[in-house]
Amino acid sequence: METDNFKIKPFVQAYRNQLLTVWERSVLASHDFLDRKDFGEISKLMSGVDFDNFGVYCLMTRSTMAGFIGVDGEKIEMLFIDPTYFGQGYGRKLIDFAISVLEAKHVDVNEQNIAALAFYRNMGFEVFERTEKDELGMNYPLLKMKLVKVR
Repeated sequence: METDNFKIKPFVQAYRNQLLTVWERSVLASHDFLDRKDFGEISKLMSGVDFDNFGVYCLMTRSTMAGFIGVDGEKIEMLFIDPTYFGQGYGRKLIDFAISVLEAKHVDVNEQNIAALAFYRNMGFEVFERTEKDELGMNYPLLKMKLVKVR
């Protein structure tokens, strides 16, 4: 899929270092609620993830990654945009791709990530459940969301 000089391409190992850099830059810019120690633990886990195990797609301009999305089944497992590209509609383009091409219908968002929660609501997702801890058992409540309307 091509959009505004950007192409959405399937993840390949050659993108790995860029993907991890985008993830780190995005988290540091958007997850101000995250404890530094927890960030270090999550960062170690991310560096060991085999991104070939689920559908990861990268938003590329020439050889530079602006962001990526990971989908497993019908669930968006991750969406991260490099802060350089925040507010330019690229997260929206990746979500539209995940919904229309990959048939994604669910996403979890950290309750404290107010901007992400507003973004997903704007994209047609609605909260249906809350957990006290995240999937790693850390004290970051998650809001489970499902797609209720396509924009």
